[in-house]
Amino acid sequence: MNFMRKYLLMFILLGSIAVGFGQDKKPILKLSISEAQTFALQNNREVQASRIDIKSADKKVWENLATGLPQLNVAANYLHQFVVPQLGLGLVLYPDNLPANVPITQADIINAYKPSPTFALGVHNNTVIDITLSQLIFSGQYLVGLQAAKVLKQVTEKTLVKTEDQTKEYVAGTYYLVLVLSENARLLNESLVSIDQTYKELVRMNEEGLNEETDVDQVKISKSNIQTLIASLQSQKEISMKLLKYQLGVGFDQVVELTDSLTGIIKQGNIDYLSSPQFDINKSIGFQLVNDQERISGLLLKLEKAKYLPSISAFYRHEEQTNIPAFNFAVKDVIGANLSLPIFTSGMRNARVSQAKFDLQKSTLAKATVEQGLIMEFETARSNYQTAFSNFNTNKESMDLSKKVYNKTVIKYKEGVSSSFELTQNQNQFLTAESNYYNSVLSLLNAKAKLDRILSNSNK
Repeated sequence: MNFMRKYLLMFILLGSIAVGFGQDKKPILKLSISEAQTFALQNNREVQASRIDIKSADKKVWENLATGLPQLNVAANYLHQFVVPQLGLGLVLYPDNLPANVPITQADIINAYKPSPTFALGVHNNTVIDITLSQLIFSGQYLVGLQAAKVLKQVTEKTLVKTEDQTKEYVAGTYYLVLVLSENARLLNESLVSIDQTYKELVRMNEEGLNEETDVDQVKISKSNIQTLIASLQSQKEISMKLLKYQLGVGFDQVVELTDSLTGIIKQGNIDYLSSPQFDINKSIGFQLVNDQERISGLLLKLEKAKYLPSISAFYRHEEQTNIPAFNFAVKDVIGANLSLPIFTSGMRNARVSQAKFDLQKSTLAKATVEQGLIMEFETARSNYQTAFSNFNTNKESMDLSKKVYNKTVIKYKEGVSSSFELTQNQNQFLTAESNYYNSVLSLLNAKAKLDRILSNSNK
């Protein structure tokens, strides 16, 4: 009975563990290419960091704005005097010391003068509380700095868009790579099944003395080569899938299933880019960023010029003491204004203005350079896509033909019409054509991903 109870408890324990593991298992993440890109925009760490930069830029704008708003400061100073100064008024005539009802003589008057009591000019311990309210009235640097902070925020927002576009391109490239490797491995597995069947038939024929052992070895070598290729593709696929998970912002233990097909993606790209897509340079994020850089250089020039202008501020100050001395000459309430006017800096400001002008000229040149570079990038990407599409069609036709030739050679070989050398040669030709085809597919899809990124904002 104890024996049965022991195994019953073990069964319950193992069942509980199995349930626990089942609860921890993550659901499969099924993603199309567009869903993968959207998912990455929400979870990719670089994109999240760019969003944090925007929040930081918002606070920077407010920081600059708050500089020109009222400022209230409270300061408290504790003072301890080891020796408090004393003030005396010297000899003072005390009328009560004069004799009454008798003639007053000069001696009586002299005797009526006595030293006066001293008064403390402070206290041993005191706390002074100072409350100051200040307000900036005019500052050219403040006004320009506020404009620059707003432009910097716009730059941060556009940098986020650029990061999102790049992330979508990277995710698409990796997504396409996984699909290409999977499809290539699938086709090789089909070839492996076919060649394995041929190999088994040749082994039986060799056992019956109908062919030579070298024929069997030749096919076995081809079979081993295909197995090696499949293992290599599987390893590349695993690494590429980990890269995709990294770009998506999920853990490596998350199961991801890709739902799009190569055929559908290629067809959509052909519809979009084999015509004449339009590229609007003004909607390009890269051009907008360099345009904002030119604006910032112009604001920096205005900032240096603003340093010639005066700065005016006003203040109100109220002071309280916790231990007021007997003689207190401090004024509790004061109102005033500050004026700062730069007069002479030995040409330092003029040199800074000149440097800012040179920086603005460089930014204008950089803008023109980037404009031409972006146009060239688009033209090159479009040309590369068209070239890649042409290579794709050529390699697809070559693969289909080489597969057809190889299949016929297999039939001929089984009938004894073809040699093992010819079979191996045609098989290698087919494998080479297959490799070229999938390389051209990957090149076509990468060209599509680049055009997607370049034209991502053209229709907005």
